[in-house]
Amino acid sequence: MNHLPKHVRKRLLLAAKLLVFGLVVWFVRGTLEDAWRQLGEHEWTLHPWWLLAACGLYLLGLLPAGVFWWRILRVCGQDARLSEILRAYYIGHLGKYVPGKAMVVILRAGLIHGRRVDPGLAAASVFAETLTMMAVGAGLAAAVLAVYVREEQGLFWGAIGLAVASLIPTIPPVFRRLARWAGVGRSRPEVRESLQKLGYATLLSGWIGMVLVWCLLGLSLWATIRSLGVDSLGPWEHFTGYVAAVSLAMVAGFLSLIPGGLGVRDVVLLRMTARLLPLSAGEAALAAVMLRLVWLMSEIAISVILYFCFYPKCRDDEIPTLPRSCSSSP
Repeated sequence: MNHLPKHVRKRLLLAAKLLVFGLVVWFVRGTLEDAWRQLGEHEWTLHPWWLLAACGLYLLGLLPAGVFWWRILRVCGQDARLSEILRAYYIGHLGKYVPGKAMVVILRAGLIHGRRVDPGLAAASVFAETLTMMAVGAGLAAAVLAVYVREEQGLFWGAIGLAVASLIPTIPPVFRRLARWAGVGRSRPEVRESLQKLGYATLLSGWIGMVLVWCLLGLSLWATIRSLGVDSLGPWEHFTGYVAAVSLAMVAGFLSLIPGGLGVRDVVLLRMTARLLPLSAGEAALAAVMLRLVWLMSEIAISVILYFCFYPKCRDDEIPTLPRSCSSSP
């Protein structure tokens, strides 16, 4: 595309961004409508402060995962700012509602693309961060099921399988080989060599951070249940149940490749809450739908704030590629 006139490139870039924006809005709208329709099938009361707490815990819970993504890029020699990485990370979550999950990679890599971050390595690092999160989540769910619900062999072995399937591609030698097969660093030998710096110490730090992620997301489920007027559950007495329910549901939804895990995530969450938490069938169903709505609204709110209010400035050695990602150079 570099041989095209500058004004043509600008128009093509604008058209591509508008297309991406339109796709995200369209599929997010469908998810919102479906969640709201399901809520209409139940009688419920709402406690706004608990709802805000659920949103806050969810967004806070995602923070260690975003930091881990930044750490992967830094270890691989990319000059990535933490602020712009977190901005791209949170906004990128909206891409999971578009079929195929590829939009997550497009949004994240597009928002940090520039001279300081290789686009191929940016895309590969998204997979490394996401699969690490899924592997730890499935492993935690399997551990809880093994201790507390031994008769659920199907769920247990399913969790083990999901953990292994997510873990293998993140093992440093495997990840480096997959990245090379995908063409990362094909035209830039220094990028290919930087992949050698990604070792087990980085992966271990990711595991530790992801445990914190799932703990906070589990507490977000608890706050969501409280927002529906169920005040008989405390945060700690059923803590492992919250974590296992959320983690296995999200992992199953992610690996299903269905936009937002719609249906799959809800079914798994419903079954896990029924097995691990003292909720009625109606309360469990309502909690599953409300959790989807709470998390989606949180993602929309933080994305709007970060995209329009907190876009980083370009340094003198950079060429702006996204108008909203960088302010115009003098």
